[in-house]
Amino acid sequence: MTVVHPIWQSTQPDGSGDDHRGWVFAKSRTRGGGVSNSDGLGGPFPNCYEGNQPDPIHGAASMRELYEKSGNADGNYKVPILWDKQTGTIVSKESWQIMRILNVAFNEFAKNPGLDLYPEGDRSKIDAVCDWMYPTLNNGVYRCGFAMTQKAYDDSLDDLAVAFDQVEGHLRKHRYLCGPALTEADLRLFVTLIRFDEVYSIYFKCNVRSVADSPTLLGYCQDLYQMVGIRETIDMQQIKAHYYCSHPDLNRYSIIPRGRGFLKLLEEHHNRSDLP
Repeated sequence: MTVVHPIWQSTQPDGSGDDHRGWVFAKSRTRGGGVSNSDGLGGPFPNCYEGNQPDPIHGAASMRELYEKSGNADGNYKVPILWDKQTGTIVSKESWQIMRILNVAFNEFAKNPGLDLYPEGDRSKIDAVCDWMYPTLNNGVYRCGFAMTQKAYDDSLDDLAVAFDQVEGHLRKHRYLCGPALTEADLRLFVTLIRFDEVYSIYFKCNVRSVADSPTLLGYCQDLYQMVGIRETIDMQQIKAHYYCSHPDLNRYSIIPRGRGFLKLLEEHHNRSDLP
């Protein structure tokens, strides 16, 4: 796994006339100042955050370059991608699809091959939860944040609030979303909730709800965060750097709000294991 730099930069050399901004690989393994936002403002931010690496296969400067190498130049150069080194192409660029591939396709190499986050007997239930949760909550925060009219924002926020309350109501009585075991649906909810108070509530104007003010959802996040292997995947510094510094049209000088230390709350004791 290679982690790209969190702050979007120009993906073409200066003077090319191409103003595309997107994901780039770390320019240097040294820490220290040097990166601003793509308008040259804010920061300076580190050239390389902890864990960022250069492209180990092609030495590409940006994700755009990898997409173009694979013959995919439609402009939607997003992450994550699953890359096939033998064929030199992108297997998938959809996070939910990559989750399902990694869940079963490489069990012979896995440390915990018995873990199944998409068990056959629960697939219809997991699909049903994800089908309503994605547009209203997972993508709902983006619909709020990038709304271009008041009505679009208000409608999206109303949908998000209903979905937020719906998962809160369910998790008040149940430990997980789809039964007594952790599933893909929980991870898909968790990655939205972990960003909610520090990013979406502020930056995307989703401030009608808060995870920290919900004992149920805070406990749920504590439960998942404290599981072996999960907290290591959360780098709040880079999460905030990406959102607050990658869109100069929304945050011209890339000022990163300090926040209230949400991750510290996730280290506290919870009693979610008492729930069915």
